[in-house]
Amino acid sequence: MRDNRRSTFACFFALVGNILMVYVAYMICRLIFLAENWEFFHDDFTFNLARGLFRGGLMFDTSAALYTNILYIFMMLIPLLVKEGDLWQKIAKGVFLLFNSLGLMLNLGDSIYFRWVGKRLTFSVFREFSNDGNVFSIVLQNALVHWYLIFLWIGMVYCLCRFYISPKGKAYPFLWYYVSHTALFIGMVFFSVFGIRGGTGDAIRPITISNANKFVNHPTEAAIALNTPFSLIRTANKQVFKNPRYFSEKELNKIYSPIHYPKKDAPLRKKNVVIFILESFGKEYWGVFNKHLEKGKYKGYTPFLDQLAERSVCFENAFANGRQSIDGMPSVLSGIPRFVEPFFLTNYSLNEVSGIARELDNLGYTTAFFHGAKNGSMGFDAFARTTGFQYYFGRSEFVNDNEFRGDKEFDGKWAIWDGPFLQFYCKRMGYLREPFMTSIFTATSHEPYHIPEEYKDIYPEEELEIHKCIRYCDKMLEQFFQEAEKKNWYKNTIFVLTCDHTNLTNHDEYRTDIGKYKAPLLIFDPSGELVPERKRMVAQQTDIMPTILNYIGVRKPYIAYGKDLLDSSNVDNAWAVNYVNGVYQYVKGDYLLQFDGDTTKAIYKYKTDLLLKKNLIDSLPKIRKEMQREIEAIVQSYMQRMVDNELTYKKR
Repeated sequence: MRDNRRSTFACFFALVGNILMVYVAYMICRLIFLAENWEFFHDDFTFNLARGLFRGGLMFDTSAALYTNILYIFMMLIPLLVKEGDLWQKIAKGVFLLFNSLGLMLNLGDSIYFRWVGKRLTFSVFREFSNDGNVFSIVLQNALVHWYLIFLWIGMVYCLCRFYISPKGKAYPFLWYYVSHTALFIGMVFFSVFGIRGGTGDAIRPITISNANKFVNHPTEAAIALNTPFSLIRTANKQVFKNPRYFSEKELNKIYSPIHYPKKDAPLRKKNVVIFILESFGKEYWGVFNKHLEKGKYKGYTPFLDQLAERSVCFENAFANGRQSIDGMPSVLSGIPRFVEPFFLTNYSLNEVSGIARELDNLGYTTAFFHGAKNGSMGFDAFARTTGFQYYFGRSEFVNDNEFRGDKEFDGKWAIWDGPFLQFYCKRMGYLREPFMTSIFTATSHEPYHIPEEYKDIYPEEELEIHKCIRYCDKMLEQFFQEAEKKNWYKNTIFVLTCDHTNLTNHDEYRTDIGKYKAPLLIFDPSGELVPERKRMVAQQTDIMPTILNYIGVRKPYIAYGKDLLDSSNVDNAWAVNYVNGVYQYVKGDYLLQFDGDTTKAIYKYKTDLLLKKNLIDSLPKIRKEMQREIEAIVQSYMQRMVDNELTYKKR
């Protein structure tokens, strides 16, 4: 009888032992993630922080382990004798190895993905790359570069298989067996529900990725506490935008409104507009913005753009609104920042959206968008159409132009090399009826950071693999402007240059929560009407739309989450927003406020405290109250207009 009772619980004990192995494997993945990205965390990593992160990690690992092993748990605890059979147990082992091998693969792969976007993978990544057929080759190439992670994964899967615990002994059908196993099954159901939710009690809501912020000092550190299976599962089919209702409608409109009304006396300037969205061209790569780095010896990688900046209205304190390519277009061209998830990867992408192209179309402009990747890549062509562009020129149009070398100029991964595509861009603008508004999204400085063979000796590998790409693209932009200067439309054109997002970095001030969003922004007017100037006011990508539209002199109200940077009355009121790991970052004046949707988490004097070491939350109550009120209003306006489909101006 004693032997039978011991074997009665063999499946349960085997289950517990195997799930504990999953915990250990997830913790090892966390350590590998930390080691791979140590440059982003080392400055503030303390024992107390580590203790909190790994305590939080246990909570998220519990949820992920239960999510991914729910079928295995069911197979091991179902109160039927069939589970005691050898075939059933072999299938259960296969299920265990399959789902946990996939979970470990995602965790290890995310340790590489993180350095580009600063967060764990979310479900939106599948929508982002759904139209890109070359994603597999990019993943494979990165796997080969980080080959050691493949061996680590194989080793961990081997250990799961080698040390897998199979139930021992035989069980016999008697009343105690069914009673005890039914009780265990019901108990495990309750444990799984509580484990997945992150706790017990009515006050506990199912945990989300934003809950990681209670274990960290900076939002970026939340990625250490999280794991990738949890992050993917909890963002699948999630309602991204919810109106937080901080204020009544009347109160909200007093604090903030994104509606811009035209000035009655504003002159109409029918200038051409050209907007460059430069792939991965973070502020760190520019010498002109970083004369303080490396004791004044830093030169950067953009000699031409540095010269162009000296002849432009140049914004030294500008920020990107997102961390992914797919965030750049809405921010730059439609004045819509990225909150929570890229909005045109959500159901709200069907909302009616305006933008610079549509507003200038109303003034008789010809509008066109250019991107050298395969037509349909990243959904750029769809968004271009949504926001009002009349024409789209991609890889297909380039290949069909006999003046160029067609697909011989394809980089093999993403797009046509920037050099020939920029020349194609310059040529095509000459065919457009003036005034025109165009935008180009460059591509060569995208991962995997290749440049044409003929330039590899000119631009060899440097400290970071992206540096040679930045030098190449800078030279190609110089050649574009050399060609554009010969065109009749050149003098009557204003050029705006910014990046889509930042990228790899090797200076600590660009690795902080806000440093990862520091972006270049300049407006160049070859006619000289806009006098070159260095502006130190806060600026952001979403300011480009109101700045351009107000300068041209639009005659109708429009919606944009930004300000006119050329209006002197906005100097002291300018602000910038972005979103990192469940935290809204709000920059205004000398201060950065971090707000998690409920409370302010931190305030920094980011201009002098470059590494965000000193949290001033307790010493600046007035500023905290004022800035939190403002970011709440911006967030509510954004969420409300997304949900209600009010991103275009409608007279009430």
